[in-house]
Amino acid sequence: MSAKLTLPVRRRADGATLASLFAVALLIVPARMVFRALPLSITPASLIALAAALLWLCAHLTLTLGMAKGRNPVRTALFVYLTAIVATYGYATYGYMPSDELNLADHALILLVANAGLALMMCDGVRGAARLDFVLQAVVVAASVIAVIGAFQFLFDLDLTQYMQIPGLRYTSEDGFITERSDFRRVAATTGHPIEFGVVCAMLLPIAVHYGFQAGERAEPALRWWVCSGLIGMGLMFSVSRSAVLGLAGVGVVLFLGWPARRRLHAMGVVLVFLILMRIMVPGLLGTFYGLFANFGNDDSIRYRTHDYEVAAHEIAKHLWLGRGAGTWYAPKHQVFDNQYILSTVETGLIGIGAIVGMFACAIYAGLRARHLSSDPGTRDLGLTLAACMVVPLIGAATFDLLSFATVTGLAFLLIGAAGSLLRSATETAALHPRDTGTFWRVRTPKDLFRGSGGRSDQVVS
Repeated sequence: MSAKLTLPVRRRADGATLASLFAVALLIVPARMVFRALPLSITPASLIALAAALLWLCAHLTLTLGMAKGRNPVRTALFVYLTAIVATYGYATYGYMPSDELNLADHALILLVANAGLALMMCDGVRGAARLDFVLQAVVVAASVIAVIGAFQFLFDLDLTQYMQIPGLRYTSEDGFITERSDFRRVAATTGHPIEFGVVCAMLLPIAVHYGFQAGERAEPALRWWVCSGLIGMGLMFSVSRSAVLGLAGVGVVLFLGWPARRRLHAMGVVLVFLILMRIMVPGLLGTFYGLFANFGNDDSIRYRTHDYEVAAHEIAKHLWLGRGAGTWYAPKHQVFDNQYILSTVETGLIGIGAIVGMFACAIYAGLRARHLSSDPGTRDLGLTLAACMVVPLIGAATFDLLSFATVTGLAFLLIGAAGSLLRSATETAALHPRDTGTFWRVRTPKDLFRGSGGRSDQVVS
């Protein structure tokens, strides 16, 4: 009797496919590359995000395309954010606005809608843990690739981005991706600035570590994820960025509150070995990082960030609630604010900055809520990890104008949508297998919030 030939089942493209394409375009294609034939300096990642926004809207008009329905706190936060931005745009353009600022306001509105649409596609269009893992693993692999590009820039002064000539695209500027700080090269890989590169690595390192731990606990090959973690960690160091270290410290606080004791010990051991290797590979680099914080009070970059508070206060008072328009405060026409909280308050007012902070806070809540609802160790750990990732942009927004950089902004919105997707999946699973989930806010200590219902810690075998 002849055996039947079984053909592999072809999976239909879905929201996860589109989100993965966005992640690859966002991280691999240099941030300064835009389409030649399109106005408003649209990047490939922005075009994919706009397509995601349109497809999300069209899919919600049907019941047969697999788009998730029903309430989700992340989706609500994104709607509030979009409403605030549209209100700001309407208020700013109601009266006279110089043509240069009007063009920038149009550009900013399109990009903000694109990023929010991508987050909504992640939240509603990525269904199930397997598809969410597919997207996040693609993000980790892409981050490892740009970490290698950053390593070539730092170690060999070789900028591989100069060989990335893609038909139909052009560079918006001829600025290099390599600068210097304290006798060391600072590298940006494919991002717009070394600070942005460092913050991107800080946001994605915990996700790579998550998949390394999960692979080990499931007896699956874990080496590839630990290699990715090492490469992303090196990229963070090669950025020579204070913002990246501060963001990683915030991640560490959240993870250490939620991790079991054995994993904490393993993590501290890995960090110690990594720092020793970095000291051997690049002598003096750790001393440079120490100097960035030891000379905090005398650092020129710190003084530059704090000297413009009077200008900001004057501008904020002019348009307190809705601001002067997103994207309209730009250099060299206006004073540069290396602080996203100040810049967003100037451009979008108190309503806008409240919507932005609320959106990130809601993503943190979604991650922790998913952790609380689920009994699956992988889902619980991913919820904690995504909550930790969302701490990085909240810290980074205080040290540089984070939303002015396309890569870290797009990545932040993708992870916001991922938190919503995880919460939706955990909620659906909990509805099928109900258990006691009514004590989320009645925790005994802050640590209980990260550990789950009733203060139960994860039983992780490492």
